Amino acid sequence: MRTPVLRLGFFAFGANKKMTETTKTGNKNWRPETTLVHGGTMRSPFGETSEAMYLTQGFVYDNAEAAEARFNGEDPGFVYSRYANPTVSMFEDRIKALEGAEAARGTASGMAAVNLALMASVKAGDHVIAAKALFGSCRYICETLLPRFGVESTLVDGTDIEQWKAAVRPNTRALFLESPTNPTLEVIDISAVADIAREAGARLVVDNVFATPLYQSPLKLGADVVVYSATKHIDGQGRCLGGVVLSDEEWITEEVMPFVKHTGPHMSPFNAWVLMKGLETLHVRVARQTDTARKIADHLAGKAKVKRLVYPGRDDHPQAELARRQMRAGSTMLALEVEGGKEAAFRFTNALDIIRISNNLGDAKSLITHPATTTHQSIGEEARAELGITDGILRLSVGLEDPQDLLEDVEKALNAV
Repeated sequence: MRTPVLRLGFFAFGANKKMTETTKTGNKNWRPETTLVHGGTMRSPFGETSEAMYLTQGFVYDNAEAAEARFNGEDPGFVYSRYANPTVSMFEDRIKALEGAEAARGTASGMAAVNLALMASVKAGDHVIAAKALFGSCRYICETLLPRFGVESTLVDGTDIEQWKAAVRPNTRALFLESPTNPTLEVIDISAVADIAREAGARLVVDNVFATPLYQSPLKLGADVVVYSATKHIDGQGRCLGGVVLSDEEWITEEVMPFVKHTGPHMSPFNAWVLMKGLETLHVRVARQTDTARKIADHLAGKAKVKRLVYPGRDDHPQAELARRQMRAGSTMLALEVEGGKEAAFRFTNALDIIRISNNLGDAKSLITHPATTTHQSIGEEARAELGITDGILRLSVGLEDPQDLLEDVEKALNAV
């Protein structure tokens, strides 16, 4: 006797569409904490509590006519996980609700998101303006990759609004910045740069990783596109890579989606599920990390061996007034420069017991980075000097450990300098 096969039409999106229409949760009036837990949820006929992981490459159709209708757009639904996937869609819907965006596309990594946002904004003959203070791989895209495809780029001091204005050309199509910057935590006036972009008929792309969607809302400040490395705070526990691009529905549909479909940077269903779980605790984790970061910054400020301390939540930050105006808190990152250059910086990091040496950030574990020899090594000594990335500067990503333990750890390390 043959074993009966359970066949559920709900998973071939003919009924999957019905499931989406009737059981997808979302409410524009929800506060961020509720959205992070419930936004974008789709439930299968089994009524699972935790969102389902649709770990599938493709989807089946009841008949050839249904397949044709799906491919020509008459029947909306999933076709192939390189294009879209139910689990990835849930992640995208949740974060777009948090960000206040019309649409979002998940990507395989944060750099895939940056590359997607910029490449979908330009064509050969166009021009891009970017702030000089960028992560090394972001500078590579602007300085090296885009010019290979006939797109010119100009780098400016992001804090100098006049340089942005002066760099605009008739063919300028995109402006790109991160704020706060990596690793020196400069704060760039997003609204002012957005006005310049709008006047030029260009799109402003903002990398919002350091501020997190909880503490800064670039779209509300006038930006057109927001990108995240979801690897950082959104996962926040060192498990997987991911990125996301958020913007208006028309641009995502007309420009971003074809790029995703034909070049393959889409997020995997497994990573989307992990990142969705990360979103559920984002507000709790980041609030605790931010509180501890402020305590560490206050503790280190004015110490004899600390040449420079930069934290956007302090009044002595170079752009403190702007930080208060466009950020809701100082977030989880701080930068400190120790006296004695590279040797002293290495002594400091090697003396730490709890804080681990890593090039990652936004993790549950506190992590420290020496940018000049790691994340910003590739941009060269001259570019580092221009950006204030000295051999003595360190980037500290504050985690979830006991604040007092971390204070004791940095104090011990400082004594080793």
